[in-house]
Amino acid sequence: MSDTTVDGGERDGGEDELSLEERLRRLEEIVRDLEGGDVALERGLALFEEGVKHLRAAEKVLAAAELRVQELIGEEGETELREMSSGDGVEE
Repeated sequence: MSDTTVDGGERDGGEDELSLEERLRRLEEIVRDLEGGDVALERGLALFEEGVKHLRAAEKVLAAAELRVQELIGEEGETELREMSSGDGVEE
């Protein structure tokens, strides 16, 4: 696992610096717990609040990644993006 964030910054290991994958894994755990139905109201609210926090942070990471891709492509679209088909030499 990398110790850098999508914008190149160093991670310090705090909860605010979780990777996108770590956040998604935690969101899946939260959904499983909430869907299980055996969670007290206060615990459910705390889990929901944590889930919203992870969701918002994940959205920021994805937005930063999208911006980075756009910068790499160039504002004038110098690189043509196209959908890949199975015949493009990529193994499935």
